[in-house]
Amino acid sequence: MPNSEIILISISGEDKPGVTSSITEILGKYDATILDIGQADIHHTLSLGILFRMSDNAESGHILKEVLFKCSELNVNVRFTAVTPERYTNWVGRQGKSRYIVTILGKVITAKQLSKVTKAVSDQNLNIDSIKRLTGRPSLHTEDENAVRSCIELSVRGELLDKNLLSAQFLAYSAELGIDISFQKDDMFRRNRRLICFDMDSTLIKTEVIDELADRAGVGEQVRAITEAAMRGEIDFSESFEQRISLLKGLDESVMREISENLPIMEGAARLMSILKKCGFKIAILSGGFSYFGNHLKKLFEVDYLYANELEIVDGKLTGKHLGDIVDGKRKAELLKLIAQVEKIDLEQVIAVGDGANDLPMLNLAGLGIAFHAKPKVKANAQQSISTIGLDGVLYFLGFRDIHIDS
Repeated sequence: MPNSEIILISISGEDKPGVTSSITEILGKYDATILDIGQADIHHTLSLGILFRMSDNAESGHILKEVLFKCSELNVNVRFTAVTPERYTNWVGRQGKSRYIVTILGKVITAKQLSKVTKAVSDQNLNIDSIKRLTGRPSLHTEDENAVRSCIELSVRGELLDKNLLSAQFLAYSAELGIDISFQKDDMFRRNRRLICFDMDSTLIKTEVIDELADRAGVGEQVRAITEAAMRGEIDFSESFEQRISLLKGLDESVMREISENLPIMEGAARLMSILKKCGFKIAILSGGFSYFGNHLKKLFEVDYLYANELEIVDGKLTGKHLGDIVDGKRKAELLKLIAQVEKIDLEQVIAVGDGANDLPMLNLAGLGIAFHAKPKVKANAQQSISTIGLDGVLYFLGFRDIHIDS
């Protein structure tokens, strides 16, 4: 780089139209080269930084004087900082370091929560490059609890010292502070997810359908105990599945029809599905539940793929048996991989969302695996988790902003 002067202009004050154009117009008049530029607006307060290199024949005094007069005219504050070529070269060299995205999600974001997360980031020798708010500005008064949400995204850079330690800290903070924290590598795959695979029961819907069926059959307590043990990973899913459906023998098909017509959809599911379809995502349901109910959701959300278990029905009644292979955790992972191959999608471009232990194989196979309102054991073994808000929280982990989602 020629020995031309490098200057950082830092401007702050009331945000108003024309500040950036006025300053860059002056720099353009002197053939200055913009090396870096960044701008933020917090509560109508502007923070603008412009790093520029002057041309060899320009005099810094003339440029800075004009910028100073213009800022005075615009009623904003300005500060000039000289940057040495060595300092600039070192800064450029750091740009090649790994980049990560830290997403903090919750009902509200407090100073204590943010201080804990940023301290953990700093202890890993990672530097915060930028901070963005993904959710809309919070209202001081709202009656809709489901509408209360806050999300901040940090872009950080550096050589990660101990990913396992950082993950453990974030998991502990999530439980202690009531927030969700996502840590993702910022690469081309994060910006280009193409397939999302969902579990159904307690993920897309707010119930375990097999428990609903068991209640109608009068064996609810027995089935629910087996379900809970399976979700905690205490017993094999396939074994628990056969135990539970055997208890449903003799249940009338009309009960299934009634339940399917009144499935309680998970908060945020409709919002999430609408955005995913608009953005061209392929959507799959990979469920250890039943295809009878999955077909209802497939039609409702225009799902592209559905794989679930099929109950045997003879003369309008359940036989207590199933047809075909059981869709367990291993099978879910196999199906995710198969769909990705059919769609010619890299596994790093796949998202998986589920709540149970039988979802872990697909959560860990996908580029982005999210444990949704899951048991502690599942959260501890998943890449990411959401426990504070509804299913549309997935959108914030993908970097979507409310201003785009709700436009």
